[in-house]
Amino acid sequence: MRKALSGVVLIIIVAGAGLTAWLHFRNNADSAVNTTTTTSTTTVSAPTAPLTGLPDPGGASLTRPALTVKIENTPEAMPQWGVNQADVVYEEIVNGGITRLAAVFNSQEPTKVGPVRSVRPTDTQVVWPLGGIFAFSGGAQYAIDSISTAPVKLIDESNAGAAMFRDPNRQAPHNLYGVASSLFKFGGTPTPPPKLFDYRTSTEKVVGTKVAHFVVPFPSIYPVTWTWDATTSSWDRTLFGTSDVTGTNVRESPKNVIVMWVNYVNGIGTMASYANLQGSGPASFFIDGKQVLGTWSRGSSQGDVLSYQTKSGQSIKFTPGQTWVELLNAGVPLSVTP
Repeated sequence: MRKALSGVVLIIIVAGAGLTAWLHFRNNADSAVNTTTTTSTTTVSAPTAPLTGLPDPGGASLTRPALTVKIENTPEAMPQWGVNQADVVYEEIVNGGITRLAAVFNSQEPTKVGPVRSVRPTDTQVVWPLGGIFAFSGGAQYAIDSISTAPVKLIDESNAGAAMFRDPNRQAPHNLYGVASSLFKFGGTPTPPPKLFDYRTSTEKVVGTKVAHFVVPFPSIYPVTWTWDATTSSWDRTLFGTSDVTGTNVRESPKNVIVMWVNYVNGIGTMASYANLQGSGPASFFIDGKQVLGTWSRGSSQGDVLSYQTKSGQSIKFTPGQTWVELLNAGVPLSVTP
């Protein structure tokens, strides 16, 4: 009887051990299936272009430096080419009270950019944090001496080769253009360029005052009107009383517009005038159809990236995409229509 009971106990123990082993195997198998499933559905995020905050699936923006091109902004220059493909555009007052653009490319490389015109001292202030390549037509010695202090590779008509060309259908000096892909080949550091802005996610709301349009009152005939386009969620640009449309028939309409009030050293419109981007000052940020009041600042080094903050000291978060920076002379008020 005891032998029979011992046999039963032994069978139960063996069966229990077998059940435990089977359960252990089964759990491991389930775990392997889950791991495989998780692995198979893992997605890798696309790289982000440093100067726009937009996805860059090909990663080209991470393999090249910033390319800043000096572009004419007079009526004779219209239509401009390639400006809509710039990551960032700076608009500055130069001698005579006219305005010019410093368009920064990285994520895109238009085949025609311009008209390319001469360097001014403000450009030195703009490109110091960016480095990379600076493309221009030439310039007065004082302006060339200024840009020569910046950590950029200087490319002008004299050394550009096929990277610049004259359009025979336009009158000089308004007919010099650059080829971005060829200009990028001149190299430059750093690669990629530093990030200039913080960006908001699609769920982060902009807290500010709703704006229908506003006017940046640059001198003479150069005031710019920006109108909120709710369809494209961007700011339509109007200059010289007409829509700003590029040579490829694209309306210039960035996602963000920054107005920085700056001191133009040596006065507005003089030959040696330049916008001082060191220190700090007031700023207005136009994002997602709203105006946010705040400040801009830059540390003591010319290589420091500009910082943008709300009045309460929080970092401004921009909409991913193109950003225009308007360098308006200090003390001149904006005209803002709710």
